[in-house]
Parts: sequence; structure tokens; C-alpha cells
Amino acid sequence: MTTSVLYLGCPPPERPETEKLLEAANVGVVWADNVAYALSELQRHDMPVLLDLSRGAAALQSAREIRTQRASTLMFAVVDTRRPELTTEAVLAGMADVFARPLGGRRVANAIVRELHHGSRPRGDRAAADLYGHSPAMRDVLAMITRAAAMRAGVLVRGEEGTGRQVVARAIHSIHNDDPAAFVVVDCAAYDGDDLETALFGAAPRGSTVDETRPLERVSRSGRLHDVRGGTLYLQNVVEAPARVQMRLSRLLRDREAIVAETGQPIDFDVRPMAGVSTSFETAVHEGRVREDLARRLSVIRVDVPPLRNRREDIAALANYFLREICASLAVPPRTFSRSALSLLAAMPWRGNAAELQSVLTEVVGGGHDARTISLDDVLAHVRLDGAGASFGSGGTLKQARARFERDYIAAVLEQHRGRISDAAKALGIQRTNLYRKMRSLRVNRDRRS
Repeated sequence: MTTSVLYLGCPPPERPETEKLLEAANVGVVWADNVAYALSELQRHDMPVLLDLSRGAAALQSAREIRTQRASTLMFAVVDTRRPELTTEAVLAGMADVFARPLGGRRVANAIVRELHHGSRPRGDRAAADLYGHSPAMRDVLAMITRAAAMRAGVLVRGEEGTGRQVVARAIHSIHNDDPAAFVVVDCAAYDGDDLETALFGAAPRGSTVDETRPLERVSRSGRLHDVRGGTLYLQNVVEAPARVQMRLSRLLRDREAIVAETGQPIDFDVRPMAGVSTSFETAVHEGRVREDLARRLSVIRVDVPPLRNRREDIAALANYFLREICASLAVPPRTFSRSALSLLAAMPWRGNAAELQSVLTEVVGGGHDARTISLDDVLAHVRLDGAGASFGSGGTLKQARARFERDYIAAVLEQHRGRISDAAKALGIQRTNLYRKMRSLRVNRDRRS
């Protein structure tokens, strides 16, 4: 079934390729060059709007005009990654999602379905939904995903806890495979002793014997490895797998062939192996906790997922995505962010990465207040600037506590905006002169970076 979108402001040279990408995902396009024509088309047929923000303030004014006359119209923004500040402006303007160039047809189609059906997409079918490539670090990841998807080799997805390693793996899998059942996740830490071996290889049937003339691994029809043939095997916590299981896995991936335990017949074992690992994986291999031959077969391609603190340009769009999903799952009206709340989220250290951001927003939305806009105070009730919880306790008077908070918050926002006073003042909602005065009184240093 084809969905139509109205695309306002797309540069004409980009239209043929954009139309091809969208049509490949069953998304038809109606082009518009100005607000008047867009509104006339929307009057005839209500449809989601893609708004190109390359014109900056003028494009945002177009969004406000459409919103004024058509409050219920679903709107999405398309931004240039060279202007990350427009992502924040798009979120504050009430865009349902923000897409970066080059536009991905499936990404747009998934977002439209998600919004039209108010979060009805299965939670496990995340694919590339969380992979916001607005930052240079994530654009490198997206390039590696495309390269990895073209091969059937082992992929090692490496990153801190909460960075979305499984999301990256699903994105690689989904580029050439639309069947979510063909993506099998096995958490090696979730099994005790021989249970992992049984879960992967299955239990040997009674009376079965080993054919010593065919020294291949035996896989029972009851094992996950039998289910995953033709698909992707994603291993979590492979460091926790017993040595015998690692040996059998390595041999199976080497031979690409197995014996069906129930019949004794050989079968091809065409599986793409992936593993989500921490940044200390190489240490585990060096210490012998992971077999070198297994590590080698799992890491033909390596994708390093950056921590959220190294991709702050993505936080506004990612927070917006999480917020809309959370509101849908809790069956509450959609919420929006105030500018100060979004600035604080973008400045936080997020030691738990995207998973921590999602958890905080779930607590904020589930807090029980009915306000449609999430304020700075709403966020502050659930975080602290050093990322260690919701308590600010350091003693002292209320005035001293307020001064500590203002100093840390202003320093964090200045860091987010690389020391640019005008941008930081705008994010804080104060005049430049006021910001300078507060920096002097609170002894906040300006660390300007290019």
C-alpha cells in the first residue's frame, strides 16, 4: 500500500533521486515550492508533510504557517547535517521526526507508519529507527552499516552499554532481509552451564550416534542454530559463553555446514554471525576468555558505536523519538519539549547512553503531570548534572545550591555549543549580556572550540 507525502522545499536537483528512494519504500511524493501551494494540496488531500529546513528561519516560518491552519497535519523535517542546530529547532517546532540527508526511503516510511498508528510498530522491530545520523560519528556508523550489509561476513558491533549495539545489528540485517524472525538473539549470559549449549545446538535425540567419517557439528532441530539458517545470529555477552560452546560455534562458522542430529543428513549453515561487545572485548580475547578463532570469525567487519556524549547533535532528535514512543506506549497525549529542557538533555553526560536517556524520559512522562510541554524542572526532577541520579545533595543553603546548579548548567550548555555565547544564550533563554554577567558572577570559564 502506497503512502503519499507532500515535500515542501526540496531543492529541484535532489528531487529525482529522492523520489526514487521514497518510491522504493512505497512512499509517493507531491512536490511543493511554497506554503500557499502546499496548503491548497493539503486542503484537497490530507497527508504527512516533509519540510526541508535548508532555508533555516524561512522554512521554520513555513512550518508555523502550516501548523496554524492545519494543527493536526503530521510534519517531518529534513535537515542538513552541516547545520545541527536546525535539528533542535525542528523538534521545538513540533516535528514528529527529523531526517538527515541523504534521505532514506524506508526510514521515512517507518516513521509515517509509526506516527499514523500511534506507536503500534512492534518494539522488537526497531531496525534503524534509533540510528540518528546527524552527527559525523553516526554518519561513519551508517556508512559501515551499508558496507557490512553487502557482505555475509561476521560483524562485531562494539560500544558501551546502552549505545544501541543491537539496533545497529538489526539495521545491518534489515537492509537485505525484511523478515524479523530471521534475526535471532542469544544472550550467552542468560544460561547456566550446559544450558547455553543445549539452547544453541539443541538436545541430541535418544539413540543418535556420531558419524566419525563426517566430523561436522551436529545441530538438532530444537536448537536456535537450526532456526537461524539463512538469517542473522546475534550474540550478546559472548565473553560469558563456556569454552566448549565457543569451540563448537567457531567450528560451525568455519565449516558452514552441519549435520542434522535427527536425520544424520548434512545441511548448509548459511548464517551471518554478529556479536554485540563492550569496548573491553580485545582484552577478553587477549586474556583467553574468548577464543581467538571465534573472535576472528565474528570480527571480519567491526562497527564501533560512539557513546551518546560524543554525538550530541543527535540527542534532540533521539529524545523526540523516544518521547513520542513513550507517550504512545503509555497511552498519553503526545508531549513536546521546552527549549531549556531540550538544552539540558543535550548537555547531560549520559553515561548510560541512549538507554539512560530513554529511561529518564520514561520517568518524566510517567510522573503523572498533565502538562503537554516538558519543562526544565520536569527533567531536573529525574537527573543531576553529574549523571548519578536525581539528588543534588551537597549541603549548604538553598541559595548556594541554586548557584551550584546554575554554574554547572551554564558550563554544560556552553560546552554543548562549543563556547559560542550567542547560541548558548539562545538555548538558555536569556540575553547575551545577562549570560556574560552570570558567567562572571558564577566564575564560569568559556572554553571556545571550533
